[in-house]
Amino acid sequence: MSDNGEERTDILVLVDDEGNEHDFALVDRFQVELHEYAILVPVLYFEEDEDDDQIDFEDDAYIFRIEPGEDEESLVEVEDEAEWNKVADLWEERVKGFDPNNDQGLS
Repeated sequence: MSDNGEERTDILVLVDDEGNEHDFALVDRFQVELHEYAILVPVLYFEEDEDDDQIDFEDDAYIFRIEPGEDEESLVEVEDEAEWNKVADLWEERVKGFDPNNDQGLS
């Protein structure tokens, strides 16, 4: 994502069932039929020096359904295999459209 021409990464903090916090980068957010979904990847931190932490991302991506609420949205991990496959297939198509090495360019 970019902000005033500068690249920035939206970081979300998710809390697991045991109360542990995990940082995820929002890779994509898009609508599939009646639901909105978010693609998140875990963030890895590397300490470059005292003033500058560098981040990297794990290779695994997670699919979450975005559920609207009165005050804020919540993320629900997609566990249904058919729903997961549908969203994953559409996301792969979106990624192909943004691939700079793809001869077709943006779709």
